[in-house]
Amino acid sequence: MKRYLILFLLTFQGLMAQVQFEARVSKNSLGVNERLRIDFIMNVDGDNFDQPSFEGFKMVAGPSQQISQSWINGRSSFQKIYSYILQPEKKGTLVIKQAAIEYNGQIYKTAPIKVTVTNAVAQERDPNDRQQGSPNELLQLVAEISKTNPYLNEPITVVYKLYFGNIGVTGFKELAKPKYNDFWNQNIEIKQLTPEEGSYQGQRCYYVVLKKTILYPQKSGRLTIEPLSLDIGVQLPTNRRDMFGQMIITEDNKIVSAGSKTINVKPLPETGKPEGFTGAVGRFNFTVTPSRTTLKSGESLDLVVSAAGSGNMKLFTLPKPVVPNALEMYDPVHDEKVNTSLTGMSGKITDKYTIIPQYKGKYAIKPMTFSYFDLSSGSYKSITSQEVMIDVLDGPTLAEANPSTASKNVVEKVEHFKYIKPKTTLTAIAKNDFYGSDLYYALLFFPFAIIPIIILVKKKKEAIDSDVTGNRIRMNNKLAKKYLSQAKKQLHNKEAFYIALEKAMHNFLKAKLHIETSEMSKDNIRELLLSRNSNPETVQNFINLTENCEFARYAPASSASIQQDYDKAVLIISELEKQIV
Repeated sequence: MKRYLILFLLTFQGLMAQVQFEARVSKNSLGVNERLRIDFIMNVDGDNFDQPSFEGFKMVAGPSQQISQSWINGRSSFQKIYSYILQPEKKGTLVIKQAAIEYNGQIYKTAPIKVTVTNAVAQERDPNDRQQGSPNELLQLVAEISKTNPYLNEPITVVYKLYFGNIGVTGFKELAKPKYNDFWNQNIEIKQLTPEEGSYQGQRCYYVVLKKTILYPQKSGRLTIEPLSLDIGVQLPTNRRDMFGQMIITEDNKIVSAGSKTINVKPLPETGKPEGFTGAVGRFNFTVTPSRTTLKSGESLDLVVSAAGSGNMKLFTLPKPVVPNALEMYDPVHDEKVNTSLTGMSGKITDKYTIIPQYKGKYAIKPMTFSYFDLSSGSYKSITSQEVMIDVLDGPTLAEANPSTASKNVVEKVEHFKYIKPKTTLTAIAKNDFYGSDLYYALLFFPFAIIPIIILVKKKKEAIDSDVTGNRIRMNNKLAKKYLSQAKKQLHNKEAFYIALEKAMHNFLKAKLHIETSEMSKDNIRELLLSRNSNPETVQNFINLTENCEFARYAPASSASIQQDYDKAVLIISELEKQIV
């Protein structure tokens, strides 16, 4: 009886046990380059687990399931866990929504969890991480700053380089773009990502320049450049080999960040700052050029004010000319011819003013002064233009324009018939007729003149079409050149390169040996090439390269080895071209 009572109490306790279903995260705040673990834990064996969508995250691993059950002092405990590894795809406050299970006909849900994703953070090296543990598997993103303590409006450059060792990089995606608050910035175009040999912390490796940016600080003090973070697809070699002895490559994703950078910007000195300084920093020439200095009333002239050189060309204003009241000046037309490179901006900026004189006389446009801060000497410099004298030859004078001082007997000269032209150009009404002209007869006899040419071209085409063997050889030669050209274009696409290279070599053999694809066995190719007086070493190199094309598609290959295979193919085909008789 006692045994049944204990069993009844345990059963009643199980029925009364409260169902617990909750979500736990490894951290509530993380950098955009870190990963997050989330566990969905239940104390009952729930059915129909419904995971959340994980919006704003990429699922790196999961779900993995763990089940544990134990009896301690007559009490049973049960736990079931679904685990995921997540990678944030953007910064901000992200919400992991509810997960749900079904138990005894009831639906149970977890509470939503808020996770704060910040800028990329520095990560400690993990000795168990393959990427960090082997020098050959180096993967590091570095932001190289040309200068960390520039003057205000002095150009600095940021070059983002990705260093990598014996791994393949299949692509990348920006997780967080760098922000250049309080900087004028412009990206420098990179036409092609080309791996180059280099070193990182004493290790020989390759690197690719991913991004170049020119910056002009617009504020003095400590300015921060937020980091660039990338999600990079990589191919990692393993210790396993396939049935052909080739190393097995695994694909993975790595998160790298360049880290934030701090720039200490020095203000421009107040000592010696000229009056009217508008912020020009660099080295410039300044000119003021009138289109002409002698004109009549009602005519116009252009006054061109320009600064040329290198510096913050787009970030300052040119001085404005001061003209007498007798000259009417219109708003300027601004023009910029500026190139931006890693050394900064250079070129020329221009303000062109249109000036129209109203009265006869001589008028002076005062000299203009342009000031800039010279980075090489660390001092201010000023350039002053010469005075421009405008001579208006005719028109009313200022005295005539004022009725109180003008003579009442003066009669203004008006040319009433100025619009009538004194000279006339006459044109003949009768025109030459087309009929009977030289052009008429040329067009008439042209069709008869080209008939012999058409006959010769037709006979030549018939002769070419009848030469079946020659046409086939020419076609195969054309295909070999085509695929070699296509292989050259695919030097940065391994699989497409080796396919094109193999086709080019096969078509070369078809053209030279007059054979079909079905006859292209290794022994037959060797026998035919040797019978045509080919060098045995060249023949063996040709066969080896053909076999290598098949294996190289699936084996890791650097850009250097691909270039070597292409150069080798060009050399072998060139040698066989000379040897085959």
